[in-house]
Amino acid sequence: MKNLFSNLRGDLFGGITAGIVALPLALAFGVASGLGPDAGLYGAIFISFFAALFGGTPTQISGPTAPMTALSTVVIAGIIAANDGDVDKALPAILIVFLLAGIIQIGLGGLGLGKYIRYIPYPVVSGFMTAIGLMIIISQFAPSLGYNPKEDMEFVQKFEPQAKQSILENILEDETEDGVLVLEDFIDAAGKGSLISSTEILKESQNLAAKEASGVIGSIKTFPRMIQNINWLELLLTLGTIFIIYGFKRITTKIPSSLVALIVMTVIAVGFNLNYASIEEIPTDFPMPNLEMFTSFSIDSISPYILTALTLALLGAIDSLLTSVVADNMTKTKHKPNRELIGQGIGNSIASIFGGIPGAGATIRTVVNINAGGKTKLSGMIAGVMLLVVLLGLGSVASQIPQSVLAGILVTVGIGVMDYKGLKAISSLPKDLKMGPLKLSSEVLIMFTVMMLATFWDLIYAVGIGLIFASLLFMKKIGELTAKKSNITPLAEESWADEKGLTKELKETIFIKHINGPLFFGSTSEFQQLAKQIPSSASIIVIRMDRMPYMDQSGLYALEDILVDLRGTGKIPLLVNVQNQPRFFMERIDIVPDLIPEKSIFENFEDCLQWVKENKHKS
Repeated sequence: MKNLFSNLRGDLFGGITAGIVALPLALAFGVASGLGPDAGLYGAIFISFFAALFGGTPTQISGPTAPMTALSTVVIAGIIAANDGDVDKALPAILIVFLLAGIIQIGLGGLGLGKYIRYIPYPVVSGFMTAIGLMIIISQFAPSLGYNPKEDMEFVQKFEPQAKQSILENILEDETEDGVLVLEDFIDAAGKGSLISSTEILKESQNLAAKEASGVIGSIKTFPRMIQNINWLELLLTLGTIFIIYGFKRITTKIPSSLVALIVMTVIAVGFNLNYASIEEIPTDFPMPNLEMFTSFSIDSISPYILTALTLALLGAIDSLLTSVVADNMTKTKHKPNRELIGQGIGNSIASIFGGIPGAGATIRTVVNINAGGKTKLSGMIAGVMLLVVLLGLGSVASQIPQSVLAGILVTVGIGVMDYKGLKAISSLPKDLKMGPLKLSSEVLIMFTVMMLATFWDLIYAVGIGLIFASLLFMKKIGELTAKKSNITPLAEESWADEKGLTKELKETIFIKHINGPLFFGSTSEFQQLAKQIPSSASIIVIRMDRMPYMDQSGLYALEDILVDLRGTGKIPLLVNVQNQPRFFMERIDIVPDLIPEKSIFENFEDCLQWVKENKHKS
C-alpha cells in the first residue's frame, strides 16, 4: 500500500491524462463494435481499473484497443446474426464469450504461458496489424459518408422475399415440438404466416440489409450505393475531425488531438443545430451487472465461439505484452508477463459482466501516462475512475456526439495501427523463396497472406494459417541450413580445429561426420544419406555431436537406422560429445547401449582419436 501511493502526484496527472486520451477512443470503439458507446466506456472503466490493480506492468493503461475491437466486432456480428438480428437477444451470449476470453487469459497467466507469446513471428503480427487497420478504415466508409443501409429503402426492398422466408422459418421453428415436424405444425405456421404485418417484414428486411452491408466485404459491395447516397454534412464532419486530429498534433502533443477534434466538431454540430446522426444515448447511471448472461446461459449458444474466445484471449495477451515491453523500455523496469495476463483476464472478465467490450494494454495511453508522470498501478486505476466520473456526470452530453466524428477518429486509428515498419521493409528483405520462375521473400509472403486472409476472410483462421505457414518455412530453412552445415566430409577435408594433423593412415581408416545444429524432421533426409557416402576404406565412423543440442523423434529414428546400417556392414560407429537431451532420447529406446556401447561414446575428440589409434587394427 505504501508503494501504491509513493508517486501520488505523478500517478494522478498520468491517470487523468490517460483517461482523457481514452475517452474518445472508448466511445468510438464501442460504436464500432456494434454494442454502442456505453459498451466502449464500460470496457475502458473496468479493464483500466482491474487490469492495473492485478496486472504486472505498473504503468500500463488498459482498455478497448483497435485489434481487440476488430475481432470483437466479428464475434458480435456473428452472434447477432444467429439471433435474428436482435441485439438484446444476442447480448447474453456475446458477453459470455467475452467472459470466457477473460477466464482463458487468467488461465494462460496461471499456467505461466506469458513468456511464450514472444515466439509469434513478426510477419504474422505485422500482417495482422495492417489487416486490422484496413478493416477499421473500410468499416467506417458508411458512417463517414452518412450512409445507413436501413434507411436506404430501395436497398431494403431487395430483401423483402428473404425477410418473408426468414419470418416463416422462425414461425415454423417455434411450432415444431421435440424437433419433429408434423402436418399440424405446417397448418399452424401457415395460419400465423397470413397474419405477418408489413411492419414485421420491413424490420426484418432492414436487418438483412444491415447484415449484407456489414463487415469488409459488405462495405465494399455496398460502396457504390454509399457514393450515390452521400450525406455531405456527415462527410464534412468526418473530414473536419481527421483534419483537426492531424493538424493539432503540429501545434502541440500535450493535449490529445482526438479529444480536441471530438469537442470542437461536436460543439460545431450542436451549436449550429445541424441535422446530423448522433450516437446512441449513453446511460448516466452506475453500470450494473448483466445477470441475464448467466440466467439464460446455454452451452449450445457459445460452443461455436469457443475458438473465437481463445483467439480473443491470445490477441489480448499479445497486445498487452507488446505494450508492456514498450513500458519497460521507457521506465527501465521489467514487467511480470504472467501476472499481467492474469490482470488483463480479470479486467476483461469483470468488464464483460457489466456489458463492456474486451480490451488490452493500450500503447498510446500507456506512453501518455508515463510521460505525464505515472509510475505505479494507481495511475491505471485513476484513469478508470476518471472515465466513470465522465460517464456519471457527462453521459447525457456525450450522447450528442455525431457518429461521423467518431468515424473520423476511427479512420485515424486505423491509419495509425497499420505496421508501416514492416511495409517499408518489403523491398529490402531477401528473396529466399523460389516458386516456379518467381523469387519471393518468405517474410513478405507470410505478411501478405495473413493481411489478405484477415482483411477479406477471417481473422482467426488468418493468424492460424500464418503461424502454420511461418513454422513450415522456418523448419524448411533450418533443415536446409543444418543439412548444409552438417557436411559429410571424408578424410576430414573441412576439419574442425582439433582434427588438424591427422596422419594419412588415420585418414584412410576413419570417416568423420559433423552435425551442426539440431537433428529434427526437417534435416533427417540429408543425414540418412550418410551410409551411402562412406568410402569402403573407412572402417570406423566418427559422428561428432558437439554442436547438436537437440534431437526430435524423427531425428532419433533416423540416427537409429544409420547405426543399424553401419553395424550391418561391419563398420564401427563412435559418438563424440553427446549433449544431454540427445543422450536421454537415445537411452530411452536403448540405442545406448544396444547399438552404441558406453565405451564407444567419448567426451572429446582427443579421447576418441586415442581409442582409434589403439583399436584400428582390430576393426
